[in-house]
Amino acid sequence: QVQLVESGGGLVQAGGSLRLSCAASGRTFSGYVMGWFRQAPGKEREFAAAIFWSGGMTYYANSVKGRFTISSDNAKNTVYLQMNSLKPEDTAVYYCAAGRPLTTVQIKGVNNYNYWGQGTQVTVSS
Repeated sequence: QVQLVESGGGLVQAGGSLRLSCAASGRTFSGYVMGWFRQAPGKEREFAAAIFWSGGMTYYANSVKGRFTISSDNAKNTVYLQMNSLKPEDTAVYYCAAGRPLTTVQIKGVNNYNYWGQGTQVTVSS
């Protein structure tokens, strides 16, 4: 059974940092894309960042580029999202996802991921 378990969320002041972790288990994720999405209250879930398990190519939403860094530790089957210079508008539930999108456009699409974690809350105070 595939499991994605996020951790590392919390409350932080604007300008601060957090590192989210996503521990993956239950299958081999070689060839998969691991993504981080976020959903603020009353808003749709949106793409934040993604990384290819094999090769390490990364993609970012414009809203987080330069502030967030996605990385993976294949030996630990874990994906990380380092979030720096946090803003109140980064407040959301952050979800880890795994899928096999075929194009760079599909990488940003919620519907192109098969597996999802339960989410971890990130709250940034002003």
